[in-house]
Amino acid sequence: MACDPFLRIGIIGMDTSHVPAFTKLFHDPAAAGDLSGFRVVAGLPDGSDTPMSRDRIEAFTKETRELGVEIVDSVEALVERSDRLMILSVDGRIHLRQAKALFAAGKPVFVDKPVAGTLAECLALYGLAADLGIPCFSASSTRFGPRIVDPAWRSEAGRVLGATSWGPLAYQAGQPELFFYGIHGIEALFTAMGPGCRSVTRVKTPFHDLVTGKWSDGRVGVYRGLLQGEKPYGLAIHGEQSTVNLAEEPSYEALCLEIGRFFKTGVPPVSAAETLEIYAFMEAADESLRRGGASVELAEVMAKAAG
Repeated sequence: MACDPFLRIGIIGMDTSHVPAFTKLFHDPAAAGDLSGFRVVAGLPDGSDTPMSRDRIEAFTKETRELGVEIVDSVEALVERSDRLMILSVDGRIHLRQAKALFAAGKPVFVDKPVAGTLAECLALYGLAADLGIPCFSASSTRFGPRIVDPAWRSEAGRVLGATSWGPLAYQAGQPELFFYGIHGIEALFTAMGPGCRSVTRVKTPFHDLVTGKWSDGRVGVYRGLLQGEKPYGLAIHGEQSTVNLAEEPSYEALCLEIGRFFKTGVPPVSAAETLEIYAFMEAADESLRRGGASVELAEVMAKAAG
């Protein structure tokens, strides 16, 4: 094993299309740059009772095994065979449990969206990683599309005065409503706006789910979740010089490039603080809905989640 030219990746959670898709990208003989130099060597089936997990785990496990990945039956076997680890379970409610088991190995970990099942669990997961010194990150691939990472739009737009993002939205029972799919459009919004959101209001109808964030410097960022009709992804950046429109689908390849770079360097491409602010934004949106659309401070929900 010491002479293996590849960094070995182990996966926990075999109930999502991300597992075979990511494996194929890392195994591609033509993989270059930060996608190259990896081999997914082991996978541990671990899911939950939600239909999206329970009803898909067998098929995705079989597909991944056929890609040459060894299917193991314990966390110990997974970490023993792996240099780097990924939590890909579709149900965020079990991520904290899985992270606790993997962090003990002391190896870098990528956590697929959503980070966890509640804001409190997100705080606990990142807190544990910090306490143990484990490099860790989570993000939607909408942050890393080629147009949004190209600095040219920033030159064109000038100082960002606000932004509006939109995209398809679906909910998963038992979790904050925006964690599962709203993360894609909200991550794009924060990529444009940067951190610093202070408060959130939310209006939900059968057609759209609209969340408006007010940043501490007075700027406004808006996320529109599309529930009916055409459901494209989009991002409009309202700049001092011009408005720039970006519309990119989430890209597995863009995300895996960032995962590969992270696995090689140990440097997360997104800070824990910004990721936790994004999840506080989504939790505050749920609280706003419970209060009939009233404004909710992110600091309030963060304090409550921290206990």
